[in-house]
Amino acid sequence: MKKYTSLGELLIDYRKINSVSQMDLAAHFEVDIRTIIRWEKNETLLKPDKEEAMVDITFIPYQVIRNLNAPVSIPVFYDFDIRKYSLGKISNDFPDANWLKAKMNTLSDRLRTISHNSDIEDVLRCSLVQKHISKQINKEMIIKATELLPELNLILFDSSGYYSGHSVFFPLKRSVYNKIRDKSLKEEDLTTQDFVGNKKEINPVYYAYDMNADCNDNMFLIVGAIMKYFKKLSCDYTYASYTSRHDTYDVNHQLGTTLVWEDKAHQDELNSKAPPRLYETNFKKFFNKEQ
Repeated sequence: MKKYTSLGELLIDYRKINSVSQMDLAAHFEVDIRTIIRWEKNETLLKPDKEEAMVDITFIPYQVIRNLNAPVSIPVFYDFDIRKYSLGKISNDFPDANWLKAKMNTLSDRLRTISHNSDIEDVLRCSLVQKHISKQINKEMIIKATELLPELNLILFDSSGYYSGHSVFFPLKRSVYNKIRDKSLKEEDLTTQDFVGNKKEINPVYYAYDMNADCNDNMFLIVGAIMKYFKKLSCDYTYASYTSRHDTYDVNHQLGTTLVWEDKAHQDELNSKAPPRLYETNFKKFFNKEQ
């Protein structure tokens, strides 16, 4: 993560990464270009309504903007590649998997099942932060997946009501998952016809299409809820995840996941910090360990 000490520096990086000119950004904010220049030079602060606009326009987490848009800015670490921030260098990385296990029963009224169209819009927008996801999936995929697995299709908000993270799981037919596993089917080509509609399916595949959160604390709330669900499962099952996040490699290893394959050639093409990887596991071994 890069340490930011001013809002101007953050705005400049946002424009460079997204190939947005000062003129374009001014048009999005409905302000004069001189206002953008003053913001980038840290000559003036954003007014509250422009803070909200910046969250919507840039999709940078509200806490990042709020910290830097203060009379005395609060430094923050931020990674545009995974839309993640931290308030100190020591908290940039994930703690170990046992910490996650210990936090499984932490409850929050900020976390709920995906239920509104605005929820889906936020999920779709954030999913494209993942380097390997090149196009949005159909909204009907999330609607149907949430209907079938409400416990795993979740959305999280911060204390100010801004979007902070989500998880989207697809209940895939094993024959379909096997095609992803052998690379004969791309994730982006999945449809609702590939879902298992019967919860009594033998050895189901829980396919984590996307999990994202804007900081470790919020990711722990989401992952905790997911782990709690899997701990209660008595049937055999397969958890699978295809991801290009570079910050979860160690924790996936600690959780006992198996690396099925990684696409290093695609990593260069995507200019990604980590190759897209397919993981799979059954968490029973993790939960039974040290018991």
